[in-house]
Amino acid sequence: MSLPEYIPEIKSFLTEHGFPEQVDAAVILGSGLGSFGDHIENSDTIPYEDIPSFPVSTVEGHSGSLIFGEVGGKSVVAFSGRFHHYEGHDFAKTVLPVQLASVFGVNKLIISNAAGGINLRYHVGDLMIIDSIIKQFMMVSEPAVSTWSSRFEEYALEVKQIARDLGIETQMGTYLYVKGPNYESKAEIKAFRKMGGDAVGMSTAPELIEAAKLDIKTAAISLITNAAAGVTGEKLDHAEVKEAADKKKEVFARLVKGLIQQF
Repeated sequence: MSLPEYIPEIKSFLTEHGFPEQVDAAVILGSGLGSFGDHIENSDTIPYEDIPSFPVSTVEGHSGSLIFGEVGGKSVVAFSGRFHHYEGHDFAKTVLPVQLASVFGVNKLIISNAAGGINLRYHVGDLMIIDSIIKQFMMVSEPAVSTWSSRFEEYALEVKQIARDLGIETQMGTYLYVKGPNYESKAEIKAFRKMGGDAVGMSTAPELIEAAKLDIKTAAISLITNAAAGVTGEKLDHAEVKEAADKKKEVFARLVKGLIQQF
């Protein structure tokens, strides 16, 4: 599969600034989860705005920097902040981190996000391993669903076992993608629950589809940072995201480090 010409150009820029030609693992950090960067050893950080052809993340809770270093002897590149369609980026640009991971030859990609809980059994602070997605209003091509779905479900089961071995409790469920940026209405959440959605968010699905097209082994984890509209009757507030992420950051970091080593 051919990649946009700016992807190898970005790689050249990064290797000229000390990045290696090949990296073991890549991590995309969602809202409020950027503190994982503190767990990367011997790190080198480059702001997105300093990288040619790189978009700039404008969302609260996304620092907007690329971090390279090591975790347990494995070379890791972490994207502290992502690019959302609702920020004005076309879908081709939102998957830039996945494409860059591909040209660095990563053998595992870990995608995280903050999501609203739809499943009434979920609680704020739960970690949900994504084993399926529902795509709403997304205009991107995708690989053959049969092969991708079965393979991704296998990856999710592997992540579940690694989490269990680490003593970390997780949920497993379906992530429903919406374009945003507004939170969903009560009626929409009710409909999404009937469709089979367990959590809802404004990212990740395009990245998962791109990773499948590029044949990258991928784990995807949602941190349930708030109950979706109509679940509790409380008004939704982005501050909830940061608060929930802060409470779970050490458990999240332990799971990601385990995945870097074992996935």
